[in-house]
Amino acid sequence: MNKYLFILTFLTAQMMMSQNEQPNIILMIGDGMGLTQISSGMYAHQNTTVLEEFKYIGLSKTHSLDQLVTDSAASGTAMASGVKTGNGVIGIDGKNNFKQSILEISKERGYKAALVVTSSIVHATPASFYAKVHSRNYYETIALQLSEHEVDIFAGGGKKHFIDRKDKRNLIEEMAGYTFVEDISEFEATESKKIGFLTYDEEPPNLIEGRKPALDKMVSISLEKLENQGAPFFMLVEGSQIDWGGHDNDMNYLLAEFKEFDKTLREVLDFAKKDGNTLVIVTADHETGGLSLVGGNYKKGKVKGKFNTEGHSATMVPVFSYGPSSEKFIGIYENTAIFDKMLQVLDATKN
Repeated sequence: MNKYLFILTFLTAQMMMSQNEQPNIILMIGDGMGLTQISSGMYAHQNTTVLEEFKYIGLSKTHSLDQLVTDSAASGTAMASGVKTGNGVIGIDGKNNFKQSILEISKERGYKAALVVTSSIVHATPASFYAKVHSRNYYETIALQLSEHEVDIFAGGGKKHFIDRKDKRNLIEEMAGYTFVEDISEFEATESKKIGFLTYDEEPPNLIEGRKPALDKMVSISLEKLENQGAPFFMLVEGSQIDWGGHDNDMNYLLAEFKEFDKTLREVLDFAKKDGNTLVIVTADHETGGLSLVGGNYKKGKVKGKFNTEGHSATMVPVFSYGPSSEKFIGIYENTAIFDKMLQVLDATKN
């Protein structure tokens, strides 16, 4: 065979293979991260953010089933399972039907799965991807459901809900096949296929108070471990405490959390660019604080914000996407469409 024809045949085969190969999906949620939070974080950090490297941008409508202002449980369920539900409800629709999440569907199709967050692992947003409860406050029930699930890697706070329980059970001891690590060094060193990293007994503190390990480090290690398992993966990353800074109307808190989330975006986007078959979606479950950006000096990294509420607001939030099928995420749509679009990506490469 002519060598040029051989090269052309090889490249064509490679292209066909990549088109049919199941892509990794990484969903990154900046909890409470509206457009003003992004703008504030950008101007406070040398007038730049990694989000500028995302080609496709959409807008998501965040309302819950029966309220214009959503909470993280209802919005998390919408993105995870494609249904609107009432505030406070996780994984259950308005007709009391338990709904499969995109994580659960991907697991059925041979994917690995990971959850890495800066809240407790049983908090509303991560719980939306594996739990079915009528109240986000049922933390012990949510922990039990995680212990019975097949999430390959999870990292976040909330250890007490697994071991200091009313039913006296120790879920960590019951989770056969899992390796539980105590710190980032153990997390990095373990070669286990199933890893639990419960970073704090309760909710982790904020960065200003010294929260460790850094989200970007946990995500970087998780990506390496998932890549080494030789299967496609679904990964949820949440910068949980951008929201808490908004609730506290604390600009310094919010900016510190956004900066860490942006560093994590760098890790994820670099991985996706190198991998070539990883879809990255970045969005928020809602905006928090009704934040307005009213002044500052971007050359000095100074911003001045004004909060209008200590709760959430109903403004639309941006959706950024990169990688295979990322063009699906442009436009204006309900937050349930984020699930629909991720499922379309899975269906397009279904074996």
